[in-house]
Amino acid sequence: MLWRDGAVVPGTITPLDLTDRGLTLGDGLFDTALALGGRVAFEEAHIARLVTSADALGIPAAPGRIRDALRALAGAGGRTGDRLAIRTTLTRGSGPRGLKPPDAPNPTLFATAAASARAAAFAPLRLWPTPIARNDTSPAARLKTLGYGDAVLAARDAAAAGFDEALFRNTRGRVACAGTGNLFALFGTTLVTPPLADGVLAGIVRAEILALAAGCGLRAEERSLGLPDLLGAEAVFLTNSLRLLAPVTAIGDTAFPAAAGHPAVARLVAALRARVAQSCGVAEDVVA
Repeated sequence: MLWRDGAVVPGTITPLDLTDRGLTLGDGLFDTALALGGRVAFEEAHIARLVTSADALGIPAAPGRIRDALRALAGAGGRTGDRLAIRTTLTRGSGPRGLKPPDAPNPTLFATAAASARAAAFAPLRLWPTPIARNDTSPAARLKTLGYGDAVLAARDAAAAGFDEALFRNTRGRVACAGTGNLFALFGTTLVTPPLADGVLAGIVRAEILALAAGCGLRAEERSLGLPDLLGAEAVFLTNSLRLLAPVTAIGDTAFPAAAGHPAVARLVAALRARVAQSCGVAEDVVA
């Protein structure tokens, strides 16, 4: 399904000006959210992040229109009981040739919805450390921009090596993130995630885990990690809006056989499942 100009239509084809800067320069942002039972999980957090990111780029963003798009697509899926991944895309719109943004941008906003596999939630995965560096010196590293070339290439190489996702380090060799999610490492009762300054996106589920940690008997820290530090953790997991919390069972040649069954990870999974269910107004068994 597609939302554009206030209407939901079947399919994903819509007219697009071929001078749109999102297409020609990657000058824009996107957001991915999970919808269950006709409602978007953590809806206001998704809207706020997109609006804040757009403001950082100087792209006008109307939170009301974004909310309309999310709710229209989620509601359409909710009538059929679908579990949806909703992607909202905002570009600066069309403009003249050259890099300089137009003084008065006319942004393009559209959103699409596709089925999201229930089996992906909380499913374990394996990470491949990519030699491609995350550019922590770039403001764009902390925004969900349309420029995903490095992540696309790393995903290709990770799959060729037999892994599910790529793991990125930044220009200083510090652990940053996975190709499509934030990373957490467990050391005893301390839960560590890389800080945003290391080239990390402020993930929606990342924020939820940081808020849930204390209730699960953990002390959460935002702290830089080298790859050897990460490999020495008791458990590692990835978070994003569709996978929710994915235990990492291997990073390269290092296995984490107990990751999925670790008691602290299990407590976080249960707490996050309850939060998603509460946010969407569904039973916990609907989440996963």
